[in-house]
Amino acid sequence: MGAHIGTVCFTGHRQIPAGEEPRLRALLREELERQFASGARRFRSGGALGFDTMAALAVLELRAEHPSAELELVLPCLSQADRWGENDRRQYDRLLAQADRVRYCGISYYNGILQLRNRQLVQGADVCIAYLKGSHGGGTAYTSALALRSGLLFINLADRLGDDLP
Repeated sequence: MGAHIGTVCFTGHRQIPAGEEPRLRALLREELERQFASGARRFRSGGALGFDTMAALAVLELRAEHPSAELELVLPCLSQADRWGENDRRQYDRLLAQADRVRYCGISYYNGILQLRNRQLVQGADVCIAYLKGSHGGGTAYTSALALRSGLLFINLADRLGDDLP
């Protein structure tokens, strides 16, 4: 990877313990500012609940201060949020409306579409900002491993939360 940073992608768990949320949000915001100062302008989120949504909202805050920052949503399919609760769905619809780009991997869900979405998040990115706790499997671990194999600068905010957390 060269010195130029243009695209940042995010990956993280859907569940964030309530006690970690304020600190994680602050760390994320600091890192977004750092990446923007380094030249990042495109920020990609997979649009899932939890960290993806937190990251997308943080990018919108960043864009309010730095209009050249762009939010790109890379979504698995049109029906991603169909089974979500009303509040989560409303927030998702707001993100869709405010994103600079929205890209779908497919029309409807099929086995393997989430992995395709995760590969598209990483492809062409320079940096991956993650919230990865532990070494269990799942989409966050898959995307993190892919980012590392692809040579992205990998920043795991879970490592910065503090030693008192599991």
